Amino acid sequence: MNRRTFINSTARTAAGVGMAGLMPALASEKTQDPSDKLNVALVGCRNMGFGILEHHLANPGVRCVALCDIDDSILNDRAAEVQKRFNQTPRLYKDFRKLLEQKDIDSVIIGTPDHWHCLILVYALQAGKHVYVEKPMANTIAECNIIVSASKYYGDRVVQVGQQQRSGFIFQKAMEFIKGGQIGKLRKINIWANFEYGAGSRIEPDEPVPAGVDFDMWLGPAPARSFNKSRFHGNWRHFWDYGGGLVSDWGVHLLDIGLWAKDVQSPPPKVLVYGGNTFHEPRARETFDTMSVVYPYTDFVINYNATGGVEKGPWDMPYGLEFIGDYATMVMDRNSLKVYPEWDNASKKPKTAEYSFTEGKESHNEHVKNFISCIKAGNKPACPPETGRAAALHVHFANIAARTGEPVLLWDDSKNHFTNSETANRLITPVYRESWTLPKF
Repeated sequence: MNRRTFINSTARTAAGVGMAGLMPALASEKTQDPSDKLNVALVGCRNMGFGILEHHLANPGVRCVALCDIDDSILNDRAAEVQKRFNQTPRLYKDFRKLLEQKDIDSVIIGTPDHWHCLILVYALQAGKHVYVEKPMANTIAECNIIVSASKYYGDRVVQVGQQQRSGFIFQKAMEFIKGGQIGKLRKINIWANFEYGAGSRIEPDEPVPAGVDFDMWLGPAPARSFNKSRFHGNWRHFWDYGGGLVSDWGVHLLDIGLWAKDVQSPPPKVLVYGGNTFHEPRARETFDTMSVVYPYTDFVINYNATGGVEKGPWDMPYGLEFIGDYATMVMDRNSLKVYPEWDNASKKPKTAEYSFTEGKESHNEHVKNFISCIKAGNKPACPPETGRAAALHVHFANIAARTGEPVLLWDDSKNHFTNSETANRLITPVYRESWTLPKF
């Protein structure tokens, strides 16, 4: 059964070859060759999604043909900005399903809150689109698994997860040092992320839904709930139904680099966790402002620490990674990379060469360029879904352990469950609200 036949069959039967919960059939023929030009659409226009769109439009031949957002003010403001800065007039939508019916779209950027990633991504693949999805790849373990399976099934589509550090010079250089043996055998990875916003927003009373906002669509598959601005724009990540707090927002980036050092593409078999809310005043949040996590592997260990409400950290960095090897300690953030050699007492010289680079920058642009080039050449992107799943599950395991009060969780990836906690297993798969169906692959 080819992809087009499968799409049409899905519309008739609501399930096909063991898959269910997909959207109605969509026409997926293209009106032009993506090698000549690339027509992109953005779903979720407020913040990072629009930034990723800007990086797309900085490349020749890329056009924005559609925008989608549940907030009229944001949608109209972004449309005006695209018109003014890029002289392009995208079609506007408040329902992403209508956007996906637009035949000339080649690629979709997903910049929504995390709880929407899975459903929009699967629908976009079904509609014949390539996808750039923000991190973390999805909000639950089950949704991450679904995305990996869907991307394999629709193998002619490119899916890039927005863990853009994989395309950055500093982190690529760090991998060169580690895998080239310059710091010796890697023994320990220390990771930290301390940010003011991680404490959560101030507590606010519920209020009416703002004019022009389709809040029911914003909630989507999440449970029905009253409107509160402390759970809305920018603040949603502190609530389990929509995100995973500081560890999900920043931790997934940093842990991804730690996993890259050892080419880890699977979830951790074991995690040890403390999670709590230790900030000095009550804040609007369900997630944790303070976390300490240990991921023990056979011959190395990853330690992750996060503290919301403060912005100081080791090596005078609010966030960063420290790789400890037999020959040197290597420290980095997005701005700098430094190698501090160990001293060899026998030979009276450093065990390896010093290194310092302090001209680093954000790598979103390089990550987008990689995505575009993979679409045109049919290559594997820098951060495919398998890589996004590994990083996301490290994050989700930590959150689940803290939520359930389990200081240690053990995972069997072949059976896709925790072996020592049924309470934790109940958090693997989300329960979608009525009228939305979790795709099944």
